[in-house]
Parts: sequence; structure tokens; C-alpha cells
Amino acid sequence: MRLLPYAPPPHVRANPSPSRKSRPPPCALPFPDALRAAAAAAAVSLSLLSGDAVGAWAVTERPPELCREEGASIKDEARTQVATNEQLVEEAWEVVNEGFLPDAGSRPWSQEMWMKKKQDILQSSIRSRSRAHDIIQKMLANLGDPYTRFLSPSEFSKMSKYDMTGIGLNLREIPDDNGSSKLMVLGLILDGPAHSAGVRQGDELLSVNGTDVMGKSAFDVSTMLQGPKDTFVTIKVKHGNCGPVESMKVQRQLVARTPIFYRLEKRENEDSSVGYIHIKEFNAVAKKDLVSALRRLQNSGASYFVLDLRDNLGGLVQAGIEIAKLFLNKGDTVIYTTGRDRQVQNTIVAERGPLVTTPLMVLVNNRTASASEIVASALHDNCKAVLVGEKTFGKGLIQSVFELHDGSGIVVTVGKYVTPNHKDINGNGIEPDYRRLPGFDEANEYLSRCRSKESR
Repeated sequence: MRLLPYAPPPHVRANPSPSRKSRPPPCALPFPDALRAAAAAAAVSLSLLSGDAVGAWAVTERPPELCREEGASIKDEARTQVATNEQLVEEAWEVVNEGFLPDAGSRPWSQEMWMKKKQDILQSSIRSRSRAHDIIQKMLANLGDPYTRFLSPSEFSKMSKYDMTGIGLNLREIPDDNGSSKLMVLGLILDGPAHSAGVRQGDELLSVNGTDVMGKSAFDVSTMLQGPKDTFVTIKVKHGNCGPVESMKVQRQLVARTPIFYRLEKRENEDSSVGYIHIKEFNAVAKKDLVSALRRLQNSGASYFVLDLRDNLGGLVQAGIEIAKLFLNKGDTVIYTTGRDRQVQNTIVAERGPLVTTPLMVLVNNRTASASEIVASALHDNCKAVLVGEKTFGKGLIQSVFELHDGSGIVVTVGKYVTPNHKDINGNGIEPDYRRLPGFDEANEYLSRCRSKESR
């Protein structure tokens, strides 16, 4: 059972989120320890994923090799065993039983009620795989949560093909024996740039352009791998658990488009200038391009900044978190995550000082959702920005995606986001401070009062 972290946007039919450690499935099929650790340590979260984002790529679906020399028999055995229809349904039931957030659905939920549901379902045999899928769909629909849903094998395959590196890799952080983490290749686009260069699933990524990546997050390293189409990046990988180390030059073919648009505006009857920045979505290059935009605008004389998050439905949650940190003081809370599983419960804080300290306004509307709401609430609750516009959408649930043994999957709501001021985003949204754009002097006064109140 393979887990992919995911947080869908409001428009997805019924965003590597904190991940959730998965247990061996009821049918006790082989589940390599390396893959289980990867599920627990996966760092990248999505709140926007569409067919256009993934394209028509082929992706390997095999579990990573434990060791090139020793793991072959284990890998082959895992491919030959098949779950029964009853075991598949029970596997899906178990995922919900372990991690589903009880207040995510519109109907009451408890483990006792859920146990009764399994007993009712499994009291008779399930004669076909399509019938098993139909039972799982109905079982999940009974939760009353539009974001918890079944994925057919083809739908799961499309989701697992998402590449944010530009060279066809899906990286995951796996804890090592030294208390740090290493980056493993858990997804690989067949015939993609990295695959053609010799990278294989189960390889460990050691360096990018000569920079050691030990201890770095999958998100940060994915950004390091990004670059203009047809340029080259040099990577060093260790093949398998005990294979050789190889350095290879990989030509980039896939690259995320910049979601950052900015301009410098002169204020009427004043000498000061305003740096206007529109973020369309949060993708792998959003942080890097925003840093570049902020520096250029500052060097051009911007005294204030307007950050436009209107109609931004989200994207990579981790990208939103990293962008919020650019404006926060060291130790400021970005967001809280809550859920039944301890690995979902987390407090995310800024690790260093802000890149920008000038006054900030954030524009929001009713289509500002998910990762955008994380950014808006982090800046607002830490007295770094005033919010202007309309109440935001209110998408604050965390989903994780689990692969079942027949290649299908389920998306399950496992937690939710809570703002630094301990307000539940989901279903509530975030109220703006102003409906119309205030003057910067007025905004500064508001932020001064906020900081004064916060320091008491």
C-alpha cells in the first residue's frame, strides 16, 4: 500500500500535506520497509493536480529495490501475489479506520460504526474486482466527505505521474539510521530524462550540481533540479541499497511555468512605489521566482508590496508554506496541522528571518483556497499583512493518497489546517480586514495595533 500526500482543491471532483504512516494491509502481502518509511516521511503535498499537470507519461509502479543484489527475489514475489476482492475491500476499510478525520464528513463517524460497516460488507463473498471497487466507492461515499474518494487504477496512475523536478523523478525523504534523512527515487517516468540517463527506482540521490543533498527536503531538492528546458543538470546517485555510485548529466525536458507576475507602480502624488505581485498558483518554481521578483522590485525602489492571491486555488502546499516563511520572523508559526495520527499533528514554524520587512497587503477573494489560505492566514495572524477583498473559500483539509494492491487507490481526509490564531480554515474561510484597498498609512496603523496587541 503506497501513500502519496495530496490535498485537492475545491474544484476537484469529490493541493508531499503531512504524511501518514501506513500499516501492512490485512492480506499481509509483502510491503518493503523502505517503502513504508517513505510513506511516513513523504514531504510534498498537493492542492492542485490536473490532467494537464501530469500529461500522458508512463510511470513505474514497482516498489523500490531493497538492494540490487539481494532484493530481486523479494521484488518478484511481491509482483506475483494478488489480493482477493475481500482483502482489497478490507485494505481500503483499514486505511479509513486508522486515519480518517471524524469531523471531515457530514455524517457521524466512529470506529465502532465503521467496524459494523465492515462486518456488513464482508458477510458475503465478492465475486468480481469491479464489484469490489463499487463496494469501496459506496463505503467511502457513506462518510459524507466529498474529498475522500476512490481512484481507479488509471486515475491513480495519472496522479502518481506528477513530476516537479523537470527530469522525470518523484523524490521522497526516508529517515536514515543517523536521525537525518536521505532522498530516494520512488517514482520514475519511463523513457524520461532521468530514466534515459540511467537512474532507476530505488536509487538514492546524493548531490545536485556538486551540492550534497543529505538532510535537504524533497521540495528544496526538486527546486534545485528545475531549470530551463534543454539545459543540463549533473546528479550523483547511489544505485540501490548497496550498489555503485554514479555521476550523470541529465538534460531537462519538463519545467514548471512561472506562476509569478509582477510590476512596479508609482503612487499618485507621492514619491513612493508599490511592488505588485500576482501568484497564480503554488508550484515547484513559485518560491524561487517570487524571491527574484521581490529583490528586483526592492532594487527598483518599491516601498510597499501587494501580494495578489485572488483566484489562486492552491497548488503545492509545501510551496505555499515556504513562501509564507519569506515574510515571517524566525520562530513565527506558519500553520498548525491536526489529525488522529501523530504524524499529522504538527506545528510548522519559520526557521530564519524575513526576506522582506516592508508593509504588505494581501488580496483575497472567494476563490482563494487551500495553500493560498495558508499563506494569507500566516501573514495575517503574525501581523505581517492586512487582508483585502472577500472571505476566502475555506478549504483546509489534508488528504493522503494510498495505493491499494491492485493499482487502484483511495484519497482519505486525515487532518486539517488550523491558523496561527487557532482558527479552523475548513468550511469557515478567512475574513479580510478590509473590503476595499486601504491607504498604506491606514494599513500600517492596523498592523501596528496588531503587533501591540500581540505583544501584551
